[in-house]
Amino acid sequence: MTDVNLETLLAEKLIGDSPKMQQLRTIIKFAGRCNSSIMITGPSGSGKEVVAEAIHSISDRGNAANIAVNCGALPEHLIESELFGHEKGSFTGAVNQHVGLFEQADKGTIFLDEIGDMPVNMQVKLLRVLETRIVNRVGGNRNIGVDVRVIAATHKHLGECIKTKSFREDLYYRLCVVPIEVPALNERAEDIPALIAHFLKNQSVGNPLPIFTGEALAAMQVYDWPGNVRELRNVVERASVFFAGRQILAGDVATLVQSDITPAKHVVDAGVSAPTELSPPAHTAPGFVTTPSRYLGHQEDNVRDLNVHLQFEERRIIMKALDTSHGVVSRAARSINIKRTTLIDKMRKHNINWQVENRADYQIAV
Repeated sequence: MTDVNLETLLAEKLIGDSPKMQQLRTIIKFAGRCNSSIMITGPSGSGKEVVAEAIHSISDRGNAANIAVNCGALPEHLIESELFGHEKGSFTGAVNQHVGLFEQADKGTIFLDEIGDMPVNMQVKLLRVLETRIVNRVGGNRNIGVDVRVIAATHKHLGECIKTKSFREDLYYRLCVVPIEVPALNERAEDIPALIAHFLKNQSVGNPLPIFTGEALAAMQVYDWPGNVRELRNVVERASVFFAGRQILAGDVATLVQSDITPAKHVVDAGVSAPTELSPPAHTAPGFVTTPSRYLGHQEDNVRDLNVHLQFEERRIIMKALDTSHGVVSRAARSINIKRTTLIDKMRKHNINWQVENRADYQIAV
């Protein structure tokens, strides 16, 4: 796979150009070139399975099987049979021979999702397979060699699980040869407009799409997103149902997320540098156009949530000050009568990175 094709594939699978996503794609490139076991960590809904799929796709095993299994969803008494297989008559209900998932993934990849939920007795058996690359079906006595790339994932803090003896330390080190951490959505809030555009493309063709105004995007970038990218995808789908062909304002966001808008606990550090020329965001998807929200009016009479409106107004004023001052932070701070350090703190609070943002003045429109 050429570097150009590789970049295109990763850009399609991993949406966003924030510093954290750029770093994640770089790590994935290295992970795809090796054959070592990988441990992917990150909060629920952040996209760990998408990362695993990307690694498999760009690896030498990309044309072979890629089998995903949720370790927490398998009944404890069946997990060994599912992973390693069983022979006919080996236990009650085993009416036929069953080829386990490790055998099915031979020459390919097996993705063990929520590995932290695997019972301790099964962890011992998994460790043996990882070390020997040999499986034994339940009720069988034949050693079966398997050539499998193992990628594991969990939202749990395995260090704490090791302390409580619910996860084996030796298995952790065997799996965690290449550690990859997927950031929470509130750590890369600047990617939200690109993700929204991506999810909108996947909505039903022919139905009018919702219009996310600049103030709605600003409100969504200060929400904490406890459900991460999965929650954002659900919100976009919900918006497509309730706001088909209509504008979504800041006050509507609280309704869509079915929660109070609260400031994010984690934000991407804002870089302070000279601004680039104001232009439509590079992430705009085919079929979408960008329209400056200043031509739409502010519609103050439609304010439904004062806190959201105030946060939006503060962000808008800061962006306008930076625009007017051509990105000179000290000059922008003086123009709105605050200290330079205070302005920098507020830029961090609102995820304003001048090199990549300049997008509060825009809406994604159909």
